[in-house]
Amino acid sequence: MDFSQAFWAPANWLLANAPEFLTAIIILALGWFLSQLAANSIRALLPRAQGIDRNFGPLLAQAAHYGIIIVAVVTALGFLGVSSASILAVLGAMGLAIALALQNTLANIAAGIMLLWLRPVAIGEYVQGDGVAGVVVEIGLFGTRLRSSSGLYVFTPNQKLWASAITNHSREPQRRIDVNVTIPETMSIAAARRLLLAIARADKRVLPDPEPLVVVAGFAGTTVNIQLRAWVATPNYLPALYALTEDAKLGLDRALSHDSEGKGQVTVAPDPTTPNPETKMGA
Repeated sequence: MDFSQAFWAPANWLLANAPEFLTAIIILALGWFLSQLAANSIRALLPRAQGIDRNFGPLLAQAAHYGIIIVAVVTALGFLGVSSASILAVLGAMGLAIALALQNTLANIAAGIMLLWLRPVAIGEYVQGDGVAGVVVEIGLFGTRLRSSSGLYVFTPNQKLWASAITNHSREPQRRIDVNVTIPETMSIAAARRLLLAIARADKRVLPDPEPLVVVAGFAGTTVNIQLRAWVATPNYLPALYALTEDAKLGLDRALSHDSEGKGQVTVAPDPTTPNPETKMGA
């Protein structure tokens, strides 16, 4: 075979198999269209279906998208004369090669399934895990999409999230607020306790059961460290935390200014061991 024959061979093949080639192109285009339609329909309709967890929507949409594309490719190759046995053999070999080369990717898929199955996180919840934190927006086939409390886009592989200790700030119905207060030793602890409890009980977001509590956390030189503990409904955590922290500071400063023996300064701060995430629900 000379050069001219080799050059015209593909063109001759296309001319001889034009109907099959056009059919294969149409099948691929139709498969792409159907894959997009199926994925968008699942994302739109699944959350509305009664009794079906909306967390499954993104993963099922991606699985349907890739599944329809694979079926379209196999069907198109069949119209071009490639036998199904050959296609299955190639897919098997490709699957093995991909499995070896993309072990982390497959691990992400498995981790995504486990996240949906055991549900340590859900869409709309604020979670922390392995250095990432934010409201869960989507649990996908390969990764989980979060939105930070400052509105930043955060994407983490499913495996990274699954393999870490996950702290879910939205799952429990109630949370405890801890406000650390440092008062001078000349100030009455009993008076400070009464004032802080009155501030907590005056806030309608603070739950009566468990009732608010003020404890002595320690001593440091000429100061006394006390802590206000109050329970609130989880959606009210941040607003109540900020309000109690401000009211505690203002109230204790007034009390100290009226005390003729009061010397020193009052410092108030949220407990540094308690993260202050955005806990409002919603994606």
